[in-house]
Amino acid sequence: MAQKSNKKNSLANQKGGLTKKQRSYIYTGIFIGLAVLLFIFNNSNSEPQQGPYPPNYVPTVSEQKSVNAPDFTLPTTDGKTLKLSDFKGKVVIIDFWATWCPPCRKGIPDLIELKKKFGKKGLEIIGVSVDQDTKDQVVPFIKQYGINYPVVYGNNNVYRAYGGIEAIPTTFVIDKTGKIVASYQGLMPKSVYENHISKLLGS
Repeated sequence: MAQKSNKKNSLANQKGGLTKKQRSYIYTGIFIGLAVLLFIFNNSNSEPQQGPYPPNYVPTVSEQKSVNAPDFTLPTTDGKTLKLSDFKGKVVIIDFWATWCPPCRKGIPDLIELKKKFGKKGLEIIGVSVDQDTKDQVVPFIKQYGINYPVVYGNNNVYRAYGGIEAIPTTFVIDKTGKIVASYQGLMPKSVYENHISKLLGS
């Protein structure tokens, strides 16, 4: 029997036949080759490398297409008027807030610190109060918290111009040319604004 088996293998080799082991190697090689080709094909199209952005994703300064910040002229809490376009040449943070908003109250000390740190380097912060029934509480609030930047009273025209203020605080970062480079809805860490300010001021 052994002799017959050896004769069959010998005949198979003479005829150029393949053993089961050899065929297995070939099939495995073909499979791997197809898998590699499929991988190359799937990664050579024009789809972006990044996946979908998370719901709360906010583009960085370099990623977001800048748009001009809508100009406005609003009354300040000390009886004057403030025009946004007068601040061209400065980095501006516009903060929509209210005295009755807990996240706003929590974030205001950060804005005060940012003004102290970067005010002389070219930063201005403008607080836009959305208070209506509580409008008479704005000035006492400013004194209580020691707010060191101008606060103005907002109106519906300004809210619409900035896309509709659906929640507060809502904050916009504006570069020296008057373009919006980032916006945030809700309370954000102070470091987020520091990063923007440092880049825009070149400090």
